[in-house]
Amino acid sequence: MIGELKTDPQGAARDAFESNYLVIEGAGVVFDTKKGPFVALRDIDLKVAKGEFVTLIGHSGCGKSTLLNLVAGLNAPTSGHLLCANREIKGPGPERAVVFQNHSLLPWMSCLENVMLAVERVFGADESKKQLQARSRAALELVGLTHAADKRPQEISGGMKQRVGIARALAMEPRVLLMDEPFGALDALTRAHLQDELLKIIATTGSTVLMVTHDVDEAVLLSDRIVMMTNGPAATIGEIVDVDLPRPRDRVALAQDARYMRLRTRVLEFLYRRHARVELTVA
Repeated sequence: MIGELKTDPQGAARDAFESNYLVIEGAGVVFDTKKGPFVALRDIDLKVAKGEFVTLIGHSGCGKSTLLNLVAGLNAPTSGHLLCANREIKGPGPERAVVFQNHSLLPWMSCLENVMLAVERVFGADESKKQLQARSRAALELVGLTHAADKRPQEISGGMKQRVGIARALAMEPRVLLMDEPFGALDALTRAHLQDELLKIIATTGSTVLMVTHDVDEAVLLSDRIVMMTNGPAATIGEIVDVDLPRPRDRVALAQDARYMRLRTRVLEFLYRRHARVELTVA
């Protein structure tokens, strides 16, 4: 029939699944303390699409890392629930890899061996040693560290150590990459370099990313959306900003981009005027 509308139930279901890849509904966290219950988070509702890069930003004590730990399965919510790929998050899992500010590399192992620890955990039961090594080397190549495969952590720079940590996480082929201020301990130039490298890596892998940061410029440069948290205790999502900057992104070009400056100002206004504290860092 001319003009008849055709529906694609499978396609609609797939689109719904991909737009709700990571789901946080009514999540709250209450810690028991000597002074009584402490409400860290309340009423957190957030949906992250497959392949989306979302950052959590706010002042110290606003529960950013606590929320990331919920998604990682390191802590359980007191209320609400979390889903990843339609499965409830009940603990850590290889589909959610975490990169911390501290790279946590074992000093007696080479960079390749540190990556292989994660690879063996996820794929060791089904793949040969040769295949596991190939996976690990491919991850190091992705972060530009093939030449450092046999070096130990004490023989490489801080920025290189952090890249090994990212390679280790990516080698697990996670559905969601969780990053807790991964560049916070680095100097400004190294941090900028790794931010640019991360943009290239995410463009290659199409990873879904949830990252905690204190850095406004980092959030605007990397994100598809910025989730701005209110101050604690009982912190919650105050506002979400869509970052409508086209990809790939060039930090030098963006420095003169009116859209970039507008987004940056909007985040600063929220953090400094509506929820003012002094701990925030602006590069």
